[in-house]
Amino acid sequence: MVKWTDFERATIQDIFSKIDYDVVGSAALSRCLIVYPWTQRYFGSFGNLYNAAAIQSNPKVAAHGKVVLTGLQQALDNMDNIKQTYAELSVLHSEKLQVDSDNFQLLADCLTIVVAAQLGKSFTPDVQAAFQKFLAVVVSALRKQYH
Repeated sequence: MVKWTDFERATIQDIFSKIDYDVVGSAALSRCLIVYPWTQRYFGSFGNLYNAAAIQSNPKVAAHGKVVLTGLQQALDNMDNIKQTYAELSVLHSEKLQVDSDNFQLLADCLTIVVAAQLGKSFTPDVQAAFQKFLAVVVSALRKQYH
């Protein structure tokens, strides 16, 4: 079980209250698909992903980016039990979708970059540490079925 400090809980809640799920989700997933093009193989049904402009303007990428952030909201709402909260999602990604579990960390890194850009100077080292701890717990929960 992860131990959260009051600062970490408050910080993570604050971050999610400040971001626009439509904008940040789309930007993070787009960044992941552009910077790590091999991740595109899981999105074959999304149509044109041939270049950065196509990815960034793809409505299916934008919609799935919002789905990702909505999923993170579930972790936020269940911070003391993220692994159980994500148990079914872990099974889905490992058994049905067969997503390489390393991709969760790649997306988490892209999300951190996008959130940092959105929050600017308020994304201090302490804020970043709390956010990355949260994402590390989420990534671990998503990888649970893989072990």
